[in-house]
Amino acid sequence: MRSLRPRRDPAPSLLRYRMGRLWLRPGFRRLVVVGPWLILFAALSLYAFTSVTVRGYVNDTTANVREAFVGREEFRISKLEIFGASEDLKETVEQIANLDLPMSSMDVDIAALRSHVEALSNVSDAAVRLEAGGVLQISLSQRVPAIIWRSPEGLRLIDQDGVELGRLNSRLERTDLPLIVGKGADRKIAEALEIFEIAGLVGERVRGLQRVGERRWTLVLDRDQAVYLPEKAPKSALRRVMILEASEGLFEKDIRIVDMRDGIRPVLRLGSLAQEYMRPQKMLFEGDQ
Repeated sequence: MRSLRPRRDPAPSLLRYRMGRLWLRPGFRRLVVVGPWLILFAALSLYAFTSVTVRGYVNDTTANVREAFVGREEFRISKLEIFGASEDLKETVEQIANLDLPMSSMDVDIAALRSHVEALSNVSDAAVRLEAGGVLQISLSQRVPAIIWRSPEGLRLIDQDGVELGRLNSRLERTDLPLIVGKGADRKIAEALEIFEIAGLVGERVRGLQRVGERRWTLVLDRDQAVYLPEKAPKSALRRVMILEASEGLFEKDIRIVDMRDGIRPVLRLGSLAQEYMRPQKMLFEGDQ
């Protein structure tokens, strides 16, 4: 007798079908396998960071490992050497470095140290490097005063690039340096130094250079003598004056001003003695008229 119980449908249910399809995805299988371990690791990490005991142990262990690593002999700095600096500048650089020697090179920021040294007004550039034997070497190019500028605020030391290096209380403190005067003179340092070099023939008599109207120079000599230089090509004009001095002894005569503002021909302004000498000849010349 045939059973009246309905036969079971061999087709899978919708849920079982979808789960089967999902299991066929590699990403899902990896998630099922790895997921519990990730959850366990996250739970342990959360416990470690929230537990004072565990966190202290981890910090102490990390510090001990770092100390053992950075304290190795090959990383030790035992000496600081500074090249290219005066004694005063060396002391300043040592204060900036602020190294508690001996110490590990891992505790020294080389780039930051170089930036701090180059930030000094009397340093143009610097190099910082570690040498063999535990030596930290700082090599720098120190700016050297090239000229004195008498500004409205006082005497200032200026290097050849126009950088101010300090101030003076008296001109007598640096009689070895040439003097420039006037507004805007500090912006023409290179030209001023070239003019002083050209005037080397009478260098011991040069009192200084005066910037006039921020446009041109006047070379001031002792004995109340001066050379008015043109706005354009002042060096060429001064060379002509130096040729006259070499051939004629121009500044040994009673001449107060050599005016070269024309740029080509000098115009001479005579002193009182020369004028007295020239007056009879002038009157004679005017009488012949």
